[in-house]
Amino acid sequence: MGKTEITYLVFFIVIILAVVFDLGFFSKKNTKTSLKTALWQSIFWVVLSMLFFGFMWLEDGAEPAISFLSAYLMEKSLSIDNIFVFVLIFSFFKIKEEYYSRVLLIGILMAIIFRAIFIWLGIALIEKFEWILYIFGAFLIYTGIKMFVTKEDDEFKPEENVIYRFMNKYMRVTMEEPKGRFVIRKHNKAYLTTLSLVVVMLAVTDILFAVDSIPAVFAISRDPMVVYTSNIFAVLGLRSLFFLLRGAVDKFDYLPQGIAIVLVFIGLKMLAEYFLHKHDIEIPVYVSLIVIVLCLGGSILYSLYHQKKELPKQT
Repeated sequence: MGKTEITYLVFFIVIILAVVFDLGFFSKKNTKTSLKTALWQSIFWVVLSMLFFGFMWLEDGAEPAISFLSAYLMEKSLSIDNIFVFVLIFSFFKIKEEYYSRVLLIGILMAIIFRAIFIWLGIALIEKFEWILYIFGAFLIYTGIKMFVTKEDDEFKPEENVIYRFMNKYMRVTMEEPKGRFVIRKHNKAYLTTLSLVVVMLAVTDILFAVDSIPAVFAISRDPMVVYTSNIFAVLGLRSLFFLLRGAVDKFDYLPQGIAIVLVFIGLKMLAEYFLHKHDIEIPVYVSLIVIVLCLGGSILYSLYHQKKELPKQT
């Protein structure tokens, strides 16, 4: 068994055991998640990610390990924007807090499946059509510029979401109190509850964010192991991060601008790769890590002194 296979094996064993531990010790059905529990969950997932980073360094070397850390930080920062959208969705559907954990878990597990498919497709496309990386690079620059100049009025509106309108129009949906159920029967017919709507919208929202984040990770590393493991660790920690930051995520108003600069940098790096290789110039992998840390850290610090938006009130 080679080093790559060993790393994959350790990764899957760690993830399975961690999910079982998380669900068994931290999560209880239809109960509110306290700030203390969310803090311990978040510490648990971050420490686990850093331990895996250390294992990759020892097993596979410094370059893939630093690439993993860079991609993980990128995904983690994008998760904070994810959380703001999640809060809006929960508030719009007036979901009770005791159902948050269960709904988030199912939505995130669905998102992991879709992300795995996206990553597999991305790797297959790059192997067959390497020039697609330049399209990814141009897309990241466009996304970064758009994110940088986005106004508050352009924030996510659940009622205008295509998935919400589609499910309301073509499926049997009831807005009555779900009482923890995803499907209820009325007049001998099955109806989807608001919990089902929220699960689907959470998964789709994460997929839309993945359209930005996965190409960005490919710019950091084309190693399938780095791309996949960084994504999964970041997404699995999203549920605890939601409970930890949902009351404070409005403090990071300028984080999108920091992420935008990183996306533009990575996009430019992707587009410049052809010319750099032509002249035997290679940008060290730690450069991306430094840019990510400086931009994200700077935008978070700046946000602490400037506040512009408010989260909807919790139900």
